Amino acid sequence: MAQKIPCVGAIITDGDGRLLLIQRGHEPWTGLWSLPGGHVEPGESDAEALVREVREETGLLVTAGPLIGTVERPAADGGTYVIRDYAAEVIGGTLVPGDDADDARWAHPAGLPVTERLVETLTDWGVITTPPPGPSPR
Repeated sequence: MAQKIPCVGAIITDGDGRLLLIQRGHEPWTGLWSLPGGHVEPGESDAEALVREVREETGLLVTAGPLIGTVERPAADGGTYVIRDYAAEVIGGTLVPGDDADDARWAHPAGLPVTERLVETLTDWGVITTPPPGPSPR
């Protein structure tokens, strides 16, 4: 039986309706933009993993909110990433890419090279509605 790999993702928006996105620096999905997040470590709650991963990848301190949705994506080893995406709120820190993120910014994912079905999933969940009128500032 293929391994299920528990992961979390953070859905964080700013006052302009932009999402906090990271550009992945390592596999899987190197170079693509996605929500900050990652693996849930053994003994760690989803909320603890979410706070840790966002801090490692963006330098921001967050509080975890409610579960927005769950997606499954294939892992390279034949397993499956089970990604639970939660709303989160920034409560401190300074935005700076870190850990496995090559970049981190507030942006709308439309028009960026994003991970598989990110825009469609966030649209289905009502997180994003229409593309922004122009390019997103850094």
